[in-house]
Amino acid sequence: MSILKGLTTMVLTADDVDAASEWYADFLGQTPYFHQPPEGPAAYVEFRIGPDEDELGIMDRSYAPEGTAAGGSSVTHWHVEDVEKILTDLVSRGATVHTPLTPRGPEFVTAAVMDPFGNVLGLMYSPHWSGQH
Repeated sequence: MSILKGLTTMVLTADDVDAASEWYADFLGQTPYFHQPPEGPAAYVEFRIGPDEDELGIMDRSYAPEGTAAGGSSVTHWHVEDVEKILTDLVSRGATVHTPLTPRGPEFVTAAVMDPFGNVLGLMYSPHWSGQH
C-alpha cells in the first residue's frame, strides 16, 4: 500500500499572485475557481486541473514558511501527452527551461521550466499514468 495516495494541492508562490494567476489562467485556458480574499488583490488562488481535478494553488510568497527559497527544491511533474509541445508553449509564454527534454526510459520523458515567478513546474509523459485514466 502506497503511503502517498495522490496529489491534493501543489502550491506555488509569487510576489504578485494576480499576475501569476493571469499567467497560469492563460496557459491552462481556465480561471481559478477560488480567490482569497474574494475581492481585491489575491493572497491565494486555486485552479482545478485534469480529470482528477488536482489542485494548483498560488500563494503570496510572504506567507511561505521562513527559510523557504523562491521556487524551492521540489519538482512536481504533471502528466502531459506531448512534453516537447507543452515545453515549447511554456517557453513562448516567458518560462525558462529548468530541465531540458530528457528521455528517462522506454516511453518516459520529462522536462521542467522555471515560471516567471520563480517556481519550477515539471512535465512528464508516463505510460503508467495515462494507462490508469
